[in-house]
Amino acid sequence: MGTYIMLASLTDQGVRTVKELPRWLQGSEQLFRSMGAELRDVYLVMGLYDWVVIFEAPSDEVAAKLALAVGAQGNNRTQTLRAFGRAETLRLVETLP
Repeated sequence: MGTYIMLASLTDQGVRTVKELPRWLQGSEQLFRSMGAELRDVYLVMGLYDWVVIFEAPSDEVAAKLALAVGAQGNNRTQTLRAFGRAETLRLVETLP
């Protein structure tokens, strides 16, 4: 499974309904599981983004579907990054020509 970092910013709707966060998280965990992914952690952050979400997914396609599904709920705008861990990075570097 690949690791992904989702950066999210609250929309106007998300700001108005942020007290529903416990329900959002529960629904997100179910959504991720239903697509064979795992929601690892969610961080509230200060700065350009409001949330950093760490998750694992079986493919880039599943990660893209999750980003679209989260965005479609209307509470967040997302940007998703594929993250390569230390072991993955070392394997990539070792195979460079």
